[in-house]
Amino acid sequence: MMPYFRVLLVISTGTLGLLVGALLIEGFVLVPYWRSLPADAFFGMRNDFGPRLYRFFAPLTAVATSLTIVAALIATFWFPLTAPGRWPIGVTGILSLVLVGVYGLYFKSANAAFAAGRLSPAELSGELERWARWHWIRVAAGMVALVTSLMGLAEDWR
Repeated sequence: MMPYFRVLLVISTGTLGLLVGALLIEGFVLVPYWRSLPADAFFGMRNDFGPRLYRFFAPLTAVATSLTIVAALIATFWFPLTAPGRWPIGVTGILSLVLVGVYGLYFKSANAAFAAGRLSPAELSGELERWARWHWIRVAAGMVALVTSLMGLAEDWR
């Protein structure tokens, strides 16, 4: 494959790895902590740290997904059907769209509800449980995307 494309694959795979790692930390560390807090403590902490988390995750998600989608488009439309790594790279692009889609489908409105503090303690508990389930769907999609990206990269280096 072309050298510029190899560089794109390395960078897109690396940023996707950073995103997946951050999502794993969020899932294993932050989500259980949030779920352990009383409602008033959660809303107070959420108002302080929510914008910081957004400023961290928004650009990382945008860069990682954009690069993997660009790589998938290049692999799909500029390389022959039999090109090494073409199919795994295409799957990575689709899964990156899933990552962004899940945010728009669920997280945007759920995070807005948390920021507004409109939930009762019982509603908050249920919503945090739902948030965690959606989060792990997103993590799973990201992990599979990372594996397929690595597969495409490995095929390219053969």
